[in-house]
Amino acid sequence: MFLSLLFIFSGVRLKNSTPILRTICVATLLALGLSAQANASERYIVQYDSNGHGLKKGHDVKAQGNGWFAVELDANGKSALRAKRGFKSFETDPKRYPMSLYNDVGSNPDTEQVTPYGYFQSQADQLTLQGGQKVCVIDSGIAGSDGETGGLNADFNWSVITGDNDPGTGDWDADGGPHGTHVAGTIGAADNNTGVIGMAPGVPMHIIKVFNDAGWGYSSDLAQAADLCEAAGANIISMSLGGGAANNTEENAFNAFTDRGGLVIAAAGNDGNNVRSYPAGYKSVMMIGAVDADNAIADFSQFPTNTVTTGRGRNRTKETHDGYGVEVTAGGVATLSTVPSGVGTASSLTADGTAYAASGMENFGSASGGTYNFGLGDSTDNGASGKICVIERGDISFEDKVTNCENSGGIGAVIFNNEPGMLYGTLGDTEQTNIPAVGATEADGPALLAATSASVSVLASDYDYFSGTSMATPTTSGVAALVWSNHPGCTNAEVRQALKDTAEDQGAEGRDDHYGYGIVKALAASNYLAGLPCGGATGNNPPTASFIYSCTVLACSFDASGSDDSDGSIASYSWSFGATGVTANNTFASSGSYNVTLTVTDNEGVSNSSTQSVTVSDGSASNITLSGTRASTGRSVTLNWLDATGSNVDVYVNGKFNNSTPNDGSATYTVNKKRTYTFQVCETGSTTSCSNEITL
Repeated sequence: MFLSLLFIFSGVRLKNSTPILRTICVATLLALGLSAQANASERYIVQYDSNGHGLKKGHDVKAQGNGWFAVELDANGKSALRAKRGFKSFETDPKRYPMSLYNDVGSNPDTEQVTPYGYFQSQADQLTLQGGQKVCVIDSGIAGSDGETGGLNADFNWSVITGDNDPGTGDWDADGGPHGTHVAGTIGAADNNTGVIGMAPGVPMHIIKVFNDAGWGYSSDLAQAADLCEAAGANIISMSLGGGAANNTEENAFNAFTDRGGLVIAAAGNDGNNVRSYPAGYKSVMMIGAVDADNAIADFSQFPTNTVTTGRGRNRTKETHDGYGVEVTAGGVATLSTVPSGVGTASSLTADGTAYAASGMENFGSASGGTYNFGLGDSTDNGASGKICVIERGDISFEDKVTNCENSGGIGAVIFNNEPGMLYGTLGDTEQTNIPAVGATEADGPALLAATSASVSVLASDYDYFSGTSMATPTTSGVAALVWSNHPGCTNAEVRQALKDTAEDQGAEGRDDHYGYGIVKALAASNYLAGLPCGGATGNNPPTASFIYSCTVLACSFDASGSDDSDGSIASYSWSFGATGVTANNTFASSGSYNVTLTVTDNEGVSNSSTQSVTVSDGSASNITLSGTRASTGRSVTLNWLDATGSNVDVYVNGKFNNSTPNDGSATYTVNKKRTYTFQVCETGSTTSCSNEITL
């Protein structure tokens, strides 16, 4: 029997009152001897003909499409519908679940832009996104506002992201868990010098939120979502989800999207077996498996055969088709991406001034001090008082080790692995400890034991590492958008074939059930398409961002009318201080120099930016120095000044304002040769931030 990977999200509050997510796999529960009860409600998809529109009357329709609707029915309800005019058939409406494994691994993208390994592994760094693409993400929504688990994640170009609200699942831009935000970030997080970069940075996206508060949705929700994706203009659908049982309505919806020129990409599943998950198992959908940073297949990645057997006896037939199995793989182990603000964990570990990889556990906080070899941590030891405990994995739980460290007076804990790789640990649900604790690799254990001092930190973050075919799927979706944008004349079938034919072969030679055709490669696929008749067309030229500005004291006016798009039009203007529009005003908080960035986006969704340093002064003090000379004829004077900060300066003659002039350090005036004049230069708009006076 196929058991889908079910995620049960529950808000857990830490000692410092910071909420995190805990993820529980049903397969794990069963392995522990616990039971997972099936949902008692029965939901069906009702197919009807042209006379059956009245079948919906009196029913709470959950989802609908052309010739079908989904509804919950008991036995009597089924009998009543079956007897009505226009009824054609029933089919079970199976559930669909997000497909990811949750890992809490440390990094610090909150202070700089981190490039995930998948960006290089897939060659996304070797292509530039052009216009014309839109990826529809069917998942748990996106963190565009305060949601179920956290708040806005600013690492997106929100001007090119749209979505559809649903009365059953809520607003598309309020997360229903971090899964959808993580997926969207892998596809299209902005290239903006902070956070992470997506495979197709800044690509337009449309968000469909299909998961309810319990963390799952129905196949009919996906069928309806496919129609909404097409209506929104998306040409790629990305689904990091799945479950058991094929469904005609769902399959037909994705067949139709593909027949009309779209590309559908979905996760293979995370049970580590050869069971086929849906919708990835439909022929029209491209099934994606997961690999790690070393190109090794992930142990959780499902690997169904690409051959399907139907019928019995003499009617038994076999069909082999790429779409029945894994077609390509991509990075999906410990993938760094966006999550709702404050939901992720950023961990760090240094010892004797050297930074080491670390995996944070639940307790948030920071600690620095001398180190203490705490052995296996299986008992208290007063020698650890005021120090960082360095502990070897083994014998007892991580929670007990950290508890013993804390009860010994320890201020932080590092547990290093006793087998190759990073230690990913948890302190359990009882929350008996308060000190920050991190895991470390086996290889770093000797250096940590030899160190005399260490610092550990576990802090809330807007980013985190997840693992699953859920992460490999958006990697592939982003690559598909990147490749297709450079060859818009090519069809969905040609792009799909290019991704397979140019994948880097791994595992058994040629196609195999685990890797499919291999690891997806963006540049190789692009070069392949360039050799086809369709590949000669290129994407649109990016727009040019340009602006001028002028400032009076702390207030500045900006004008971006000099921006241009050579083969289209500019659709939006966005300023780094939060304003939008071709012109904008901003008053800075205090004197100083500020970087101001203008981002323009053209009518095909391609963006470009320009940054200038803007210097302003509040007029409270001045370092302007003024000197000058008078011509031998006496009819002109030349002023020279230094250290004015604004874009212009004001010139005063005999104590009265004369004019404003560019702050280029020099100005010449015609004067009466029989008179003398007193000059002074001030910051624009100020009568106090001024130079010395000179008389010429």
